Amino acid sequence: MKKYKKIVHIAPLDQRRFKVLYIFSLLIILCLFGRLVKLQVFNASDLKRLARLNQSSKTSSLEKRRSIVDRNNRLIAYDKPLYKLWAHPKYFNFPGDSVREIRSIEEVAKKLSPILDLKDEILLEKFNNKMNGIKLLDKISEVKAEKIKNLKISGLDLFKYSQRYYPQGELYSNLVGFVNDENKGSAGLELHLDNQIKVFNKGNLIKKGGDGTPLPDNSAPGDFISDYKNLGLTIDSKLQKASFTALSKQVKKWKAKKGFAIVMDVNNGQILSLVTVPSYDPNKFWKYDSELFKGWYSQDLFEPGSTFKPINLALALEEKVIQKDGLVEDTGKINVGGWTLSNWDKKGNGYIDYPKVLQVSSNVAMVKIMQNLDPEIYWDWLKNLGINKNLETDLYESTAGQLKKKDLFVNQSIEPAVASFGKGFSISPLKLVQLHAALANGGFEVTPHVTSNFKETVDKNSKTQFFSLEASKTVLEWMESVVDKGSGSGVKIEGYRIAGKTGTSLKALNGSYSSKKVCSFVATLPVNDPKYVVLVVVDEPSKSYAYGSTVAVPVAKEIIESLIVIEKIPPNIKDHGMIVKKP
Repeated sequence: MKKYKKIVHIAPLDQRRFKVLYIFSLLIILCLFGRLVKLQVFNASDLKRLARLNQSSKTSSLEKRRSIVDRNNRLIAYDKPLYKLWAHPKYFNFPGDSVREIRSIEEVAKKLSPILDLKDEILLEKFNNKMNGIKLLDKISEVKAEKIKNLKISGLDLFKYSQRYYPQGELYSNLVGFVNDENKGSAGLELHLDNQIKVFNKGNLIKKGGDGTPLPDNSAPGDFISDYKNLGLTIDSKLQKASFTALSKQVKKWKAKKGFAIVMDVNNGQILSLVTVPSYDPNKFWKYDSELFKGWYSQDLFEPGSTFKPINLALALEEKVIQKDGLVEDTGKINVGGWTLSNWDKKGNGYIDYPKVLQVSSNVAMVKIMQNLDPEIYWDWLKNLGINKNLETDLYESTAGQLKKKDLFVNQSIEPAVASFGKGFSISPLKLVQLHAALANGGFEVTPHVTSNFKETVDKNSKTQFFSLEASKTVLEWMESVVDKGSGSGVKIEGYRIAGKTGTSLKALNGSYSSKKVCSFVATLPVNDPKYVVLVVVDEPSKSYAYGSTVAVPVAKEIIESLIVIEKIPPNIKDHGMIVKKP
């Protein structure tokens, strides 16, 4: 049988149909091209950002502050890691439960209560029928947080944060200060040295592949290492506690307004202890009057009174207006420019030598001594000592002392007269410490400081010299006689050479002197090899017979006794004028 092939007649493509297909294809191409332009040009930056977010994760540390430690690495302040616990009841699910199962609030509370040491009812009250975003508790310790994590309950979230903690409480509060609820320094070193205490960590990005595998990047070694440096202080906590105890007892006994005590190394300005009373607990700072947060030892000024007499005697020696073995007549009273000035007991002492001037704390003798010095030269000396300058220290912002204008000081004879016994000008207690340190170390300026990294050189050739070695040594020996025979005898310790000077000043209020007192005592030891200066200031003791000798000296003695033990200062004895060290 013969097969016939089918004949297909080719007809030309319908022009209308062809145009429709062509236009449709062109539109698709144009849309794809437009989409491509949009992605590559207009959305490029957004897409790049999203890609980076998907391909990398940012590591960020908590906002932390460096720990503060004393010179023996005892903790004074540190960041304590704590946690906040949030709950989302609509997601409550226990390990092993089906995905759709939702546990009740009661079931979760039952598991949490023994860990948080709270009754079930108290926890249930916190939920208050809410199902999302409930803050259950904060200040949860790391130990409890770990136990909560181990429950592996879905719907419970722990957020870590740090809280500043001061383990020694009120002992350091007036020095270190505190941070507020926002973890910001608000007083003391926490505020003044905020930039040194903060830990600055830069953010880092870890690159990841599509499956989350970390990819090599260009992070430098150490980029992910936290800053664990401490802020080290020169303070000794044992001496700090002994000083605080002695001062607190005396301030309470005399019903005083406040008190201050400091121990400083005279050769480099390192402060070994610095305490003020009253104090406060920095862990509960909100409970106290803000007046307590002030560092008044560097910010408040007072007239130093008789504790400045040794400084004036050093100036008189430097200008050679007195001789080491000279005498001065103490008549008990003296008239200067129409003003009558007298000794504290209104009595005269006749002709006395300069050690005796300090022993009996004669105002009249000091006036006569300093009258030999030209007032203009005297004022220049006070200015060069930095009486009216700020102290550049690492403590609180210091207040510059107050010194009368030169014209007034030179032309009004009463001004240099009262300045001779520490009146008519004012300085901070910290400035007085600095000046007595110079008397002790051979005349050189040192800067009081509490941080161990403070840039204080001991190279005397580069330091300002206030007094000559001869003048400072002579005055220190005169001050030793105050402890041996004068008003500072209460600080005497067998076997130790201690120099000192008491001070009792009336406080000036509204241009006139009131009955309120400031009692003080400054000591230097050991005289044969001076290393430490101790200053005690007690403000407004309210009982009778309040003097530097009765109020401040007992505090200084207790502090010095502790200092001798802690610093292992060897005793010395006098033997026919020779200093012999005991074996």
